[in-house]
Amino acid sequence: MNHHNLPAAEEADIRAAITAALETWLRRSGLTQTTAADLLGTTQARVSEIKHGKTSQFSLDLLVRFAARAGLQPRLTLTAP
Repeated sequence: MNHHNLPAAEEADIRAAITAALETWLRRSGLTQTTAADLLGTTQARVSEIKHGKTSQFSLDLLVRFAARAGLQPRLTLTAP
């Protein structure tokens, strides 16, 4: 478990989905990494990590914040176990 009280596999799935959406946004936007960093409120190095799928050290909160700043609209589906 983590500070979100999610099983590690579920957190990894959520992280992968957000990262994939951000990677797609970066590719389609045509923005430079520096411009994207300004828009996301982060550094160019962090944008490079997103672009290359290296987000294991990013908190879920930060990834969600980046997605919101990119204009991505999340959909949440909850199911009972």
